[in-house]
Amino acid sequence: MEHDLRTACEGVIDRIVQLRDSLDLQGLLGKRDAINAKMAAPGFWDNQESAQGQVDSLKRLNATLKPLEELAASGEELEVLVELAAEDDTGATEREVAESVGRLAPQVEQLELRAMMSDPHDQSGAFVQIQAGEGGTDSSDWAGMLLRMYARWAEQRGFDSEMLEYSEADEAGIRSATIAIRGAYAYGYLRGEIGNHRLIRISPFDAAGRRHTSFAAVDVTPEIDEDLQVEVNFETDVREDTYRASGAGGQHVNKTDSAIRLTHLSSGVVVQCQSQRSQHKNRAQARKMLAAKLYQIEVEKRDAELAAKRGQKSKIGFGGQTVRNYVLHPEQYVKDARTGLKAGNPQPVLDGGLDPFVEEFLRWSLGKGAEGTNPERKTD
Repeated sequence: MEHDLRTACEGVIDRIVQLRDSLDLQGLLGKRDAINAKMAAPGFWDNQESAQGQVDSLKRLNATLKPLEELAASGEELEVLVELAAEDDTGATEREVAESVGRLAPQVEQLELRAMMSDPHDQSGAFVQIQAGEGGTDSSDWAGMLLRMYARWAEQRGFDSEMLEYSEADEAGIRSATIAIRGAYAYGYLRGEIGNHRLIRISPFDAAGRRHTSFAAVDVTPEIDEDLQVEVNFETDVREDTYRASGAGGQHVNKTDSAIRLTHLSSGVVVQCQSQRSQHKNRAQARKMLAAKLYQIEVEKRDAELAAKRGQKSKIGFGGQTVRNYVLHPEQYVKDARTGLKAGNPQPVLDGGLDPFVEEFLRWSLGKGAEGTNPERKTD
């Protein structure tokens, strides 16, 4: 067997072994067995909410466990093929080895990305909130384009999405919107989207055809389990307002005051939900969103205090950090302001092709220093 191919085989096999250990294959198998045992127990579905939580946990677990099991088995098969290739003078087995390495390498890379997601809530679903910046119709239109981008990204990944709040702008786009994206590691993939997104283009709303710069802010919060959320007294600590839903939402929109807005009085955090016909269901979802946001604020506060003790810079909050520049005129490109990654064609990105940027951010955040960005890199 050629030296380069043998080296590539050894590299892939070593990476599979490391993944098996870092993702704790045996531990994941134990968790799956425990959930399956609960689901097989009599009366499992008596508590529908608890049962659905277990089903969702199993779905998230299998999203990592199944590809890891398959990869571990493929690694063992590759080891056998390498041994057989040493005794095969025809070269047929060596060609099979090369095909296996080519097939396994991208699978290994995808699982390595998941192994980078060490935040306790990276496996959770995500609440993605989009807020139009200053700039009138151009900014609200840009916010609507971002909402479509994230919805398309979720669809392409096979994730479920639900529009929780939608405030339509007067002429085009949205003032704000909140979408829940549910799938394995949704929050882990999307947490790098927090901050400002900037669009530069010839405005379709400017009769003079001038170039405009528009901003929209994105916030991402994990959809965490209720037992991890902070204690909130919704009777004394929160103001509740009801209103008629606007924009997308079905036939019931604008007919009843079913939409709910909750304001946490001490922090000023506001959440809204209008996804359901039932005011009761919207209230329950809004409370879940508020508790998750307050929990995230507490976590970030503790992280900032710890970073201060270590002399590190804490993360810039919602709306502060520039995430990405989307330039449609005079040039056309999308460039990440942190990693330096650049795509020469903006349209596939705006159509949901975020994976190169999401994955590069994960690599960057794992190896970055206290300051600075990587030099410019280009996608294919």
